[in-house]
Amino acid sequence: MGIKDFAIDFFSLEGKNAVVTGGNTGLGRTFALALATAGANLFIPTIREDDGTTRQMIENEGVEVELIHKDITESGAAKDIIAGCVKRFGSLDILVNSAGLCKNVQNVLDFGREEWDEMLDINLTAPFELSFRAAKVMIPQRSGKIINICSMYSFLGGQWSPAYASTKHGLVGFTKAYCDELAQYNIQVNGIAPGYFATDLTIDTRSNPERNKRVVDHIPANRWGEPFDLMGATIFLASRASDYVNGHILVVDGGYLVR
Repeated sequence: MGIKDFAIDFFSLEGKNAVVTGGNTGLGRTFALALATAGANLFIPTIREDDGTTRQMIENEGVEVELIHKDITESGAAKDIIAGCVKRFGSLDILVNSAGLCKNVQNVLDFGREEWDEMLDINLTAPFELSFRAAKVMIPQRSGKIINICSMYSFLGGQWSPAYASTKHGLVGFTKAYCDELAQYNIQVNGIAPGYFATDLTIDTRSNPERNKRVVDHIPANRWGEPFDLMGATIFLASRASDYVNGHILVVDGGYLVR
């Protein structure tokens, strides 16, 4: 295949089927909508109730969506989720490990094993189990995309939440390890590391002039990211256009890490 064989259709996800954990809230919804916009059907396990908004937004893109109430940390959940997607849509082509948890404490001595274990289960063990089950589907079909949602704290220290930084560092390591294992089967395993985004979770910081200024002053783009800023990266890593991109962490941060 030569340069002239490349086509914009390489970015299309038409006919593909994707699992996006936590895909009905926060940035998870952004990842789900990005895939839907490019043509993928969505299977969304979540513990958050949905008022129908996510379903409507996805169906408006002309694709199908299935939302199920599932705790991804429960024993057997990963197996049920992957099998559920295959049963509903016939295949699994894309897995986005988006669901995550961050608990902060002001005093490091108040951050104990209970907080540590809960975040490890959600942020690192669940992505492993889901990827493990996804690999059992993707290896026989000799294709697949696994996208792990990392963080700025995959590269930085984690004041107030040592488990968050540790799990996000670990997710980068896992991404590279599974790339090394699965690339031979034409499966691409990459990560996205979002910077500071304007979402409901950051409204307290953005509404505080001093804290907001401290964040924006550190971003060369001089603004918070908007959810749509992540959509192109998501589509790229989920599509044929990125078939030779593997083990990479794509940072989407407006330049935060360079300053």
